[in-house]
Amino acid sequence: MAPFAPRTRAAAALRMKQIALDNQSRTIRCLRAQLATERRGLTTMKKEHEDTQIALEASHKVISGLSEISLSMSKKIDRMKAKKQKAKENHVVCHKKFQARIQEAEDSMQAQHLIIEALVEEKDGLLQTIQGLQEANGVPAPFDDEWEEEPEEQPEEEEIEDIPLGEGEIDDE
Repeated sequence: MAPFAPRTRAAAALRMKQIALDNQSRTIRCLRAQLATERRGLTTMKKEHEDTQIALEASHKVISGLSEISLSMSKKIDRMKAKKQKAKENHVVCHKKFQARIQEAEDSMQAQHLIIEALVEEKDGLLQTIQGLQEANGVPAPFDDEWEEEPEEQPEEEEIEDIPLGEGEIDDE
């Protein structure tokens, strides 16, 4: 049996090597299949990454555009606030001017009223002086009918006309 043993050992060794080679081939095929699957996954991930990158760039453009619009709107709002404040200040100034004109007109009317009262009192005094002189001289009064004192009428309230917009002077017409 001795002559068959080396052959059998060699055949067994060869058979073991063949099995090992088959196992390695199977492992290589599995690894190649896994590599192909990984490559397909990587290709898919690259495509997704590119799509995400494109979407991100588009998003940045939209955000940039919105930021510009926001900045523009903020500037417009600031200008509108300034314009509103200026209009408010102008309104206050005009209101004060109108109040001053009204006060000036009222003061003028009050002064005119006082002058009229003084003239009426002076007229009454002159009439009394004339009557006293006529009585003292015994002369009939030629103007008795004309100099009779009329019953005092209450002056009617004058309506204040619209104050014209102008240079700040009141026109006494």
